[in-house]
Amino acid sequence: MLISQYNNKFYSYVGYTNNLKKRLIDHNNSKGAKYTKGKIWNVIYKKKYLSKSKAMKEEYFLKKNNKMRSNIKKKYLIKNNAKVQKN
Repeated sequence: MLISQYNNKFYSYVGYTNNLKKRLIDHNNSKGAKYTKGKIWNVIYKKKYLSKSKAMKEEYFLKKNNKMRSNIKKKYLIKNNAKVQKN
């Protein structure tokens, strides 16, 4: 899971890859998914799997589970003392 702050809001992105360093560089150079373009991303959650199938199931679970994503983001923001501006 990646996080980015853009226009005083925090955005998250969940995806599968077999090369995290390369994928992060691609996203930060606007070569990744359309949603990630124009933002600077940081890894806040990662997990290694022995099979692509299990990794894809976890990716699907995180994308569909807003509460879980929100909890991961909150832990990151608290750990890094980041603040979200309310509009």
